[in-house]
Amino acid sequence: MEFNASPSRASTLFKIRVRSGQGMDDDIADILASVSAPPISQRTLDLQALTRAWVAERTAPELLPYPTELVERVMERLGKQISNIEDMTGPMDPQANFTLVILQTELERYKFLVRSFLRARIAKVDAYPHHYLTLPETLSPLERQYLASHQALLSNHYSTSFLSAFPTNLQKLDDTAGGISMVDKPDEDTAVFCRVLRDAGKVEIQGPSQVSEAELTRGDVWVMRWSTVKEAVRRGDVELI
Repeated sequence: MEFNASPSRASTLFKIRVRSGQGMDDDIADILASVSAPPISQRTLDLQALTRAWVAERTAPELLPYPTELVERVMERLGKQISNIEDMTGPMDPQANFTLVILQTELERYKFLVRSFLRARIAKVDAYPHHYLTLPETLSPLERQYLASHQALLSNHYSTSFLSAFPTNLQKLDDTAGGISMVDKPDEDTAVFCRVLRDAGKVEIQGPSQVSEAELTRGDVWVMRWSTVKEAVRRGDVELI
């Protein structure tokens, strides 16, 4: 199933009118050139990036590349924020300090995003441990450590519970004999909602009886199979919503 939300008619008419005269185009270009947008702080950019990473990780059926630099910056900022709050809590009354309340609220917002983001990733690791053992580059160092410990405990539990009673050739949990793999993988045909950030060209859409094409144009919103848009998501041309 695919769904496209095209731009509104009003916005289309606006574009037509602007392009109707070269003089008007020049005037608008001069106005835009003379107005300088205020710079966006790195703190705000990191919050936006973390929010998008959180939404994408909760939406995608498989693990996305771990944003190492972003998480490191956020964790460093959280550490400084906690230190500032502790310094302010000592000599002042928290109930009377409005600034402290704001700092604590912002801290809790960041902590929620980080925890939910990591929980979404760990849930996928728990669901498909053998699959991600073959994709260590997708995991952070701590996630790789968690996966190794988790798998060791699980294998030991299975072995002592029932696998030790099986023949040796039947004790593997990742057997691929006979052309059938025991390793569960994420379902790449899961439908996802996505927004096109940059023109990403055409993609093939597998229908019930035939294959068709769709043009990914900036501003469009689609419901597509994850396998269709995952490369565009990883390039940054498309974001999950």
